[in-house]
Amino acid sequence: MTRVLLIEDEESFADALGFMLRREGYEVTVAEDGIIGLTQFQEHGSDIILLDLMLPGLPGTDVCREIRKASKVPIIMLTAKDSEVDRVVGLELGADDYITKPYSARELLARMKAVLRRSGGLPQEEGILRAGPVELDQERHIARIRGEVVHLTPKEFALLALLVGQTGRVLSRTFLMRQLWDEDADSKTLDVHIKRLRAKVEIDPASPEFILTIRGLGYRFVTDARAAATG
Repeated sequence: MTRVLLIEDEESFADALGFMLRREGYEVTVAEDGIIGLTQFQEHGSDIILLDLMLPGLPGTDVCREIRKASKVPIIMLTAKDSEVDRVVGLELGADDYITKPYSARELLARMKAVLRRSGGLPQEEGILRAGPVELDQERHIARIRGEVVHLTPKEFALLALLVGQTGRVLSRTFLMRQLWDEDADSKTLDVHIKRLRAKVEIDPASPEFILTIRGLGYRFVTDARAAATG
């Protein structure tokens, strides 16, 4: 079942739209402001996001910008604004489509299906990273460990993609922090995410075979367990 994250602060509009989407067979989660919506996505992910532009807490433009730092999940912006500038800004931030209120249910469903089709329309092997027990479908934001789908937050997914994409190479802590977090982020955040990844990737997280710590430098992903002895 396709998971939809609807970030919309107008309760009546969100209720009606959520009802319609569930009736069409979608699994819908509603977030009433930008901060809650961003947190919801970071913790649970989604297959597509319907994002209102005018939100309390954190504007839709900022939510879109933050999500795009870690994920290519399809985003459709919903807004009452209809100027060319607003549309261009939304698309430049990484939104896949832009629809202006009011719109018909049929139009929205058609736009959603088109965006989902485009996001999954690449050849199967394109955008897929494989190494050791890990397979990452970057376009669909799906992670498989030993053939089983495993839930990763957007940051976990992005971190694992960096490691797997540079298999065998040592990636410094500084490099990883700059790629994934703001400059003022606590470096312990990286350690926490590595620990979480090991719990999902390793057979024995206490004795990792794939995600190795290179003392004084950073981390390295390897596919040959024998490399752990030299890591």
